[in-house]
Amino acid sequence: MEPETDVRKSWYVVGILTLAYVSSFIDRQILSLLVEPIKRDLQISDTQISLLMGLSFGIFYTLLGIPIARLADLKSRKHIVAWGIGLWSLMTTVCGMVGNFTQLFLARMGVGVGEAALSPAAYSMIADLFPKSKLAMANSVYNMGIFIGSGLAFLIGGFVVNMVKVQELWHIPIVGELFPWQVVFFFVGLPGLLIVFLISRIKEPIRKGEEIEKASLAQTWTFILKNAKTYININLGLGFLTLVNYANAAWIPSFFVRTYGWSASKAGAIYGLIVVIFCTSGLWFGGKLADSLTKKGYTDGRLRACVYLIAGLLVTSWIFPIMPNGTLAALAIIPVAFFSASPLGAGTAAISGITPNRMRAMTSALYLFMVNMIGLVFGPLSVALLTDKYFNDTSMIRYSILIVMLIGIGLALIFMLLSLKPYRKMYDKSLHMEK
Repeated sequence: MEPETDVRKSWYVVGILTLAYVSSFIDRQILSLLVEPIKRDLQISDTQISLLMGLSFGIFYTLLGIPIARLADLKSRKHIVAWGIGLWSLMTTVCGMVGNFTQLFLARMGVGVGEAALSPAAYSMIADLFPKSKLAMANSVYNMGIFIGSGLAFLIGGFVVNMVKVQELWHIPIVGELFPWQVVFFFVGLPGLLIVFLISRIKEPIRKGEEIEKASLAQTWTFILKNAKTYININLGLGFLTLVNYANAAWIPSFFVRTYGWSASKAGAIYGLIVVIFCTSGLWFGGKLADSLTKKGYTDGRLRACVYLIAGLLVTSWIFPIMPNGTLAALAIIPVAFFSASPLGAGTAAISGITPNRMRAMTSALYLFMVNMIGLVFGPLSVALLTDKYFNDTSMIRYSILIVMLIGIGLALIFMLLSLKPYRKMYDKSLHMEK
């Protein structure tokens, strides 16, 4: 049995990594609450805003994930994470100094470069800190950072937006005069530098597993290609789920503003609370369900949990966009928040649990590449294109969100069902190799 002190140290590391994930999503998601003032001051459309939310950030976030993951399989993972946090925090601050769409696009690319360093290294570290029986819960806690960060981005953003809009222009020493929305980026970017210190103080987890020698890049890709059916189906399933999550995170505040006439701060406060409370509780439930099914003897227990939870999301997702008032819409979003988050910890644990130690960062990067190419790039963009090009009416955003959700969730469920059989074979083979 693992000593209690080691358990505490393991959870402490997960706590720091989760804090870093929270910071990354605050910096990433804050843009969603600033849509209307940025559109006004930079004279841009919904489609351009969606490119700032997704494509600008996602280009290097997805492309650099794989080479950074290779470094994480070979070098110090905590140092890679520390450099990434420092970079994305500084580039978030730079977002507050821009004067046009192109400059903001480039600054958001810099945020993506920094954030690419976190999750591949973090998933690898967590897999070394916990036994397989507790891995789904540990990954679920780490993935809570997504929704705590997103929720806090709306909550803090709403508070800061109210605070800074008391004057039309702010004068910042050296930088000069800024719009209130630009000042928000300073408030959320600079505190991230404190997390660099916390990361530098943790101990690099000892790599464990059956591998004595480092796996070569060729060996890693051979393993991935040999098991491509498993990895591709899981990644596509989680990718389309992520598309729905990013679409909602990007546009639900604007949905409340445009459909029900709410202020940005009210939309941010209420949606932020829903995300923090119900997405995080959903992740906890998903991790517990996956671990419970695994302990009962289901070799596909983690993926089976994902299937059940995505089915729950499909049943509840269509209600909130058609509600007649904002209060009922907010209540209807609660089960959507719960079910949309709950499969993520189980899904990432499923990948880590069948992958050799020295290949985990690379398979995590492949997962992040596929998930973010689908979700981060096309989630915000798909809603914007439907609103701008199909409906040609910003007030129709509720139907754009509804269409994207139903298609995305349906595809996520199909690919998760397709992953069950090849996953069981791969899981049984990994157990045989460990004996």
